[in-house]
Amino acid sequence: MDSSGKLFRFCLRKRSLFVVLLLSLFGWWWQCLPTPLFSAPLATELLAADGTLLSARVAADGQWRMAAADSISPRLLAAVVAFEDRRFYRHPGVDLRAIVRALITNHRAGRTVSGGSTLSMQLARMARGNPPRTVWNKLREVVLATRLELAYSKPELLRLWLDHAPFGGNTVGVSAASLRYFGRGPASLSWAEAAALAVLPNSPGLIHPGRNQDALRQKRDRLLRTLSETGHLSSGDLTLAVLEPLPQQARPLPTAAPHLLQRRSAAEGSGRHRTTLDAELQEEVGQLLLRHHHRLRQNHIYNLAVLVSEVGSGKVVAYHGNVPASVTTQAADVDIVTAPRSPGSLLKPLLYAEALDAGQLLPRAFLPDVPSRFASFVPTNFYDAYDGAVPADAALARSLNIPFVYLLRDFGVARFHERLQRNGFRQLSRPAGHYGLSLILGGGEVTLEEVHHYYLGLARQQLYYHGRLQSNQATDYRGLSAGSGYLTLEALRKLSRPDSEGNYRAFSNSRPVAWKTGTSFGYRDAWAVGTTPAYTVSVWVGNADGAGRPGLVGVQAAAPLLFDIFRALEVRSTAAATWFDPPLDDLRRQASCRVSGSPAGQDCPVLEEWAPRVPLHLPACTHHPLVTVLPDSSWRSDLRCHPAALTTPWFVLPPLQAHFYRRHSHYRSLPPVAADCASALAATSFSPMQLIYPAGRGSLLAARNWTGGLEPLYFAASHHDPEAEVYWHVDGGYLGSTRHYHEMTLELPPGSHSLTLTDRYGNSMHRRFTVD
Repeated sequence: MDSSGKLFRFCLRKRSLFVVLLLSLFGWWWQCLPTPLFSAPLATELLAADGTLLSARVAADGQWRMAAADSISPRLLAAVVAFEDRRFYRHPGVDLRAIVRALITNHRAGRTVSGGSTLSMQLARMARGNPPRTVWNKLREVVLATRLELAYSKPELLRLWLDHAPFGGNTVGVSAASLRYFGRGPASLSWAEAAALAVLPNSPGLIHPGRNQDALRQKRDRLLRTLSETGHLSSGDLTLAVLEPLPQQARPLPTAAPHLLQRRSAAEGSGRHRTTLDAELQEEVGQLLLRHHHRLRQNHIYNLAVLVSEVGSGKVVAYHGNVPASVTTQAADVDIVTAPRSPGSLLKPLLYAEALDAGQLLPRAFLPDVPSRFASFVPTNFYDAYDGAVPADAALARSLNIPFVYLLRDFGVARFHERLQRNGFRQLSRPAGHYGLSLILGGGEVTLEEVHHYYLGLARQQLYYHGRLQSNQATDYRGLSAGSGYLTLEALRKLSRPDSEGNYRAFSNSRPVAWKTGTSFGYRDAWAVGTTPAYTVSVWVGNADGAGRPGLVGVQAAAPLLFDIFRALEVRSTAAATWFDPPLDDLRRQASCRVSGSPAGQDCPVLEEWAPRVPLHLPACTHHPLVTVLPDSSWRSDLRCHPAALTTPWFVLPPLQAHFYRRHSHYRSLPPVAADCASALAATSFSPMQLIYPAGRGSLLAARNWTGGLEPLYFAASHHDPEAEVYWHVDGGYLGSTRHYHEMTLELPPGSHSLTLTDRYGNSMHRRFTVD
């Protein structure tokens, strides 16, 4: 082979190697940018609906590094370019003129006073974590800068630089710097503020607001003069700009919604989170919360939580999961909004609404309110008194316990438990039998958020009922008809509630409020929830650690804050309806007994009232039997004994209910039987006596005293006739008689016994029981 062929092949191999090397270098250059460009953790921001910063938390590495700003002032963009890289928009990422100028300047100074780095080169260094400034790293920055110029536009590069430049201390990026130094975002900075921020990244360790003020002012003012010379601001603007003071120190960032910030961060990670909160209302509600915290902490009650929602939009506009940590050290970090707590009586309106919707209740239908025992469950009313019988709507307004235990028994625990789960009460996850009848008295746990959303849903159902009706959309709220929801809200409209002593506390408000309070067993949780057509407000008060306190009662501890918030909301709801329009297509007129509230019986005084448009499964009133009495109503008789006697409807309750109901002035006990007519009325269907205690049948447990002896057993009975004398017999032996108050204590040995009560008219009652 001749020498020319060998030379050709040698050159070909050299060219191939060169091409491969060139392609490799190009491939490296093409892939040289970090992916992602920046991966440092972000701080967490919580924004109000209008973009106002509500709360913020530093990034995981301790830096205030925030997400990119939505908008940056053109003044700041111009100031950065004028200070850092005047030829930024004209070079390809590397400014050879600036590098030559820097070399000459450094040579003359005998030290490094200028780096000649463009903004793109600085951005490349930031993306690599700011490595030491060596020749090799500088060469890499040159290469990376050219690649950045190809990947991003000039405005994008400038924004990236601003978002990741150091601004002194632990402040990174213009979003954090603008907020910490000037208290607002970078969209609306003055020329002086823009110039001050522009000079900070050049030497963030030396020049920092609050120290080295003279050096910072000199750099800022020099930049302002440069901007004036280039025509960015007039001489008048320059004069005013240099007079502006410098920030003295970093401002604390707001902490208006720390618990929602914590919640959103845990669910979605760090970064910027927008909410529906109203910044002004959040602050106003927070001030009211602090005022009530100051009042309550005197009683060692330290924690409060509040939710406020617009009914129209359904949006949460105020969220306070607890009092700020700055005012208490008592579990201030716990977000009570999502914490499971005992609801006390807050579920009673739900049962009331469901019973109405099932046709098992009318608003004024009587419910029993007497001492009662349900197996081992012995409920009592909050203030230890009884009405005998009470209208359902009054029992709801007064939050009586025993009537609602009877209502739950008749409605069904499992059925109610299923309705609660359907309505979003996810904390009630155990089988219905686990809770039993105590479920209606707070025997399970719910969250403030779950309660709030239920009451908000009721209000939204009413607010949009007519619009949905016209569009043929469903009007039920999770299975509840609008008629039942409306009547429930009507029952909750009263502006007074009984406190722990049974005294009514009144609250003023210019608009009607449907509201309910709750108090958990042991005075551990106090609740108040209310709604108008404009807003729904929910309040919880207590101690996060579950410690109970005397006076920690819904109407005393939570309701005052509830109504303070509603009064603050008045100025925001002037255009809203005063009250909900009745959903007439979902209601009907019902003939009911004027006294008992049940469907009117044959001899009842009748009153027509609104009821849900559902099939009724409630029996007609039986409390007005026809009774024959003498003309002056003093004695009960019979026409066979007294032809002049009159037969008239007489309102009669069962003896136990009547015993407690007598305090009502309109109640008249059945007259006693006339002596000369006793035999004729011996087969009367009326049972004038009823055993109050012990209620029901079964075993009685005899307790021992401190000496080891058995304590006497207590018995109590009632009689229709307040003046009746009752004779007591146990196991066939006569014990004595009672009048007016029929109570007896008996010392009985263990075993089976029989109790017999009689009156002088021959009426008797028998009860068998066992003493253990």
